[in-house]
Amino acid sequence: MSDSIKHECGIAFIRLLKPLSYYQEKYGTALYGLNKLYLLMEKQHNRGQDGAGIATIKLDVKPGHRYISRYRSMAQNAVADIFGYVQSKFVDIQNETPELMLDAEWLKANVSFIGEVLLGHLRYGTHGQNSIENCHPFLRQNNWMTRNLVIAGNFNMTNVDELLEQLYELGQHPKEQADTVTVLEKIGHFLDDENQELFDEYKKEGLDNVDITHKISDNLDIAKILKRSAKNWDGGYAISGIVGNGDAFVLRDPSGIRPAYYYQDDEIVVAASERPAIQTAFNIPFRDVKEIEPGHALIVKKDGTVTQEIFREPEEKRACSFERIYFSRGSDAEIYKERKHLGALLCKQILDSVSADLKNTVFSFIPNTAEVSFYGMVEGLHSYIRNVQKDTLLHRKDKLDDQQLEELLSMSPRVEKLAIKDVKLRTFITQDADRQDMVAHVYDTTYGVIKNHTDTLVAIDDSIVRGTTLKQSIIKIIDRLHPKKIIIVSSAPQIRYPDCYGIDMSKMGQFVAFEAAIQLLKARGLEHIIEEVYQKCKASLLLPKEEIVNHVKDIYRPFKQEEISAQITKIITPEDITAEVEVIYQTLDNLHIACPNHTGDWYFSGNYPTPGGNKVVNKAFVNWKEGNNQRAY
Repeated sequence: MSDSIKHECGIAFIRLLKPLSYYQEKYGTALYGLNKLYLLMEKQHNRGQDGAGIATIKLDVKPGHRYISRYRSMAQNAVADIFGYVQSKFVDIQNETPELMLDAEWLKANVSFIGEVLLGHLRYGTHGQNSIENCHPFLRQNNWMTRNLVIAGNFNMTNVDELLEQLYELGQHPKEQADTVTVLEKIGHFLDDENQELFDEYKKEGLDNVDITHKISDNLDIAKILKRSAKNWDGGYAISGIVGNGDAFVLRDPSGIRPAYYYQDDEIVVAASERPAIQTAFNIPFRDVKEIEPGHALIVKKDGTVTQEIFREPEEKRACSFERIYFSRGSDAEIYKERKHLGALLCKQILDSVSADLKNTVFSFIPNTAEVSFYGMVEGLHSYIRNVQKDTLLHRKDKLDDQQLEELLSMSPRVEKLAIKDVKLRTFITQDADRQDMVAHVYDTTYGVIKNHTDTLVAIDDSIVRGTTLKQSIIKIIDRLHPKKIIIVSSAPQIRYPDCYGIDMSKMGQFVAFEAAIQLLKARGLEHIIEEVYQKCKASLLLPKEEIVNHVKDIYRPFKQEEISAQITKIITPEDITAEVEVIYQTLDNLHIACPNHTGDWYFSGNYPTPGGNKVVNKAFVNWKEGNNQRAY
C-alpha cells in the first residue's frame, strides 16, 4: 500500500496440554511454550509495531507462590525486547547451574514466565494513546485465583459509551473510556458473579472454603460468562483471555469480522490471528488449521478439555476483505491465490485503457504489498496473449508472413521493477515544505527501461486510501522516466467509508474517493445533497443504533465509479508532471469473485455488518461537516 495506515492488532495463544517435563524430554527444553510464543508473535509482527506484551499462567501453584507473569514493551522492536527480558531470567542459571535448565519442575517453581498457558499480543494503536498502559495483555487482579483475568484482543467496539453506561449501572467506575477497559471489566464482572454463585451454592452444601475454591475452579462456566458479557457488544473482535486458575478462551465476533485461527492436538492448543503463523511455528499443514466460527468461543478448561461453544448467535458472515487484500501476510495459501486473482481480474480494464498495445506498455507494481496482485495481473496478461495467438493462428495463419508470425509468437508483457522503496530514508524534518521534499524521495526508480514519451507505464497498488504518497512521491518519481502515460491501478475498490472495527480509517476526510465525490457535487451544482445528508446524519444520531441507516451513500449515488476515478486522477496528479495520468479501480463485483468467503466490504460499499457501523459512518460525516477532527466512536 502506498499510503501508510495503522491497522489490526494480533493475538497469539498457547495452551500446553502436557506437563512441562514432557516438552523437556521430547523437545529438549522446558521453554518450548515460550519459544513457540515468540515464533507466533514474530510471524505476526506485521500486525502491530506500536507495542507488544505477553502473559503466562502456571497451573496448580501452591498458595503464596506467584503464578501470573506479564511483561509489556513499547521498544522499537517490542517482541525482541520482551523475549530478551524473559531470556535474561535464565542467564545466571545457564552460567552457574546449567543442570537446572534440564529440570522443568524446578524452573516452573522458581522462574517467572515458565507456565502452561501463554498469551501474546501485538498492538497497532488506531486512536488510543501510545503508552505502556495501552499495551495488552490487560490484567484484572484479585486474591481469589478464579477471579483473576488476563485479556488481549484485536477489536474495536462501536458502542463504548453504551457499554460504559452499563458498567455504571452495575456500580462500577472504570478508570478510562476505552473499549479494552470496558471489555475487561464486563467479563470481569460476570466472572465475579459466577464465582459468587458457585461459592454460595457450595457453601449451602456445607463445604469448607478450601474445598469450595477447588470446586469453583473445576466448574467455572466460561461459556455462560462470555454469553452474559458479550450480550450488547457491537463491533469486530477476536479476544483471548485466561482466568487465573488456567481456564482460557478465544472468542470471535458473530459476523466473523476479525480473523481467528486455531490448531489442536494431544500436546497443544494454539490460536492466532493468522493461519501461516501457526503453520510455520508448529510445522502444520494448511488443512489442519481451522477457523474459530463466528459467534463461537474456543474454550480450554484447566483440565485440558477443549470445546467450541456459541456465546452469541452467529450473524451472516462478513469477514474483513481488507485482511485478504492487504493486512494479513500473503503467505497464507488462500490469501496468496486471492491476491493473484484480484490482479488477474483487472486485466480487461487495463487492456481497454492501453488499447491492448502491449508493445508500448510497461507493467510494474508499487512495493511492497502489491507484488502478489502484480503476479496475478501478469498471469492474466499471458492468458490474454495466448488467446490472441490461438485465435490468430486458427483464423489468420494463411495471411501471416514470417515477420508477423515471429512478432505474434514473441508477444509478452513488458515487466519491470520501477518503483523501489528506500526503507532507510526517514522524513525527520518537521517543516512542511522540507518534509514534502523528503517524502518525494522515499521511492527510487529504475532508469533506462521506458521509451521516452512513447511507453505507457502501468503500476499496480493494492489500495489507495488518501493518495498522498502517490501525489507527493510515486507519480513524480516515475514521471522522470518520461512515459507517455501513467496508469495507477488499485487491486481494491474505491475506499469510500470509514472503518470502525480495528483499522485506522475512521474519518471521512481521509479518503480521496470522498474528496472526489464532494468536488463533483460542488462542480455540478449539487451542493444541496451535502447539506441534506448532513441533516439526515445528524437527526439519525438521536435514534437507537438498530434503526439507523447509512445516509452517506447519498454522497456517491449521483456518480458512476468511472466518474469518481476520473476526479481522483485530477486530485492525485501533481501540477508539474508531463505524463498523462489515469487511475483504475477494482470493481466490487470482482472483489467478491476473488474473495468469495470474505464479504466484509463496508469501506467500499457502505454496507456495515453491525448496527453500530451505520451510526459511526453518519457521525463521521457530521464530524467532517462541522470541522470536528475526531473519530466517530
